[in-house]
Amino acid sequence: MTVTTELPLFHRFVPICLEQLVGEAALLTRLDRKYVLPADALPALLDRLPAEVRALEIEQQRTFGYRSVYFDTAALDSFRATAHQRRRRFKVRVRTYLDSGLDFVEVKTRGSRGVTVKDRVPYAGDGSDLGADGRAYAAAVLAEAGLRPDVGGLRPVLATHYRRNTLYVPSTGSRVTVDTGLAWQLPDGSTVHMPHSVIVETKSGRAASDVDRLLWSLGHRPAAVSKYATGLAALRPDLPANRWHPVLRRHFSTAKGF
Repeated sequence: MTVTTELPLFHRFVPICLEQLVGEAALLTRLDRKYVLPADALPALLDRLPAEVRALEIEQQRTFGYRSVYFDTAALDSFRATAHQRRRRFKVRVRTYLDSGLDFVEVKTRGSRGVTVKDRVPYAGDGSDLGADGRAYAAAVLAEAGLRPDVGGLRPVLATHYRRNTLYVPSTGSRVTVDTGLAWQLPDGSTVHMPHSVIVETKSGRAASDVDRLLWSLGHRPAAVSKYATGLAALRPDLPANRWHPVLRRHFSTAKGF
């Protein structure tokens, strides 16, 4: 089991357990907005959240470690669809919840009106391969979404590591995630970090949540950032990165290790 450093900023909120959160706001189909904030801007945001907001707590812990291994084809179809903002795009990853040791194959696709649809199934491998069951599952989900990439050619391309706090907003049935300590790694060991920034993501079933409007009032606007595609562009200068240049310049820095 991984020990994750707690962020005390989140202890002002009343807790909500995982079962309640899933029951109230599973949001596997949702509209996502991402914001990249300087880390020192986070307290001002949290201080202004409504008193009703609740924080996910599991076994007296509120900050959790995540690892995702992203898989792509030899032609990087997933990356290029995101880089060129194609309407039909996808991501395939193995997501590990480090504190519980649970692993899932997750497939994300774009539904109507830009909503994100996430499907997942338990995974028992080591992250180096999807396995026969994982490939079959990914192929079925992608085919249902009208996508038929070379699933047989999917291979691990990038790993991400970060810590996450999750908030629930009862008035809108929406979720907010705050990711800190973000780091990315290529299979060859090359790494990149966001040491002084956080990614705040709102996940709602409608156009905008109260938290979105609060972020706008504080001068923060949605950012073009994808944990997979932006991180890969930061580490692979041979790939197209035009739409992410502002985020790459302001928030990323290279380092030798996590």
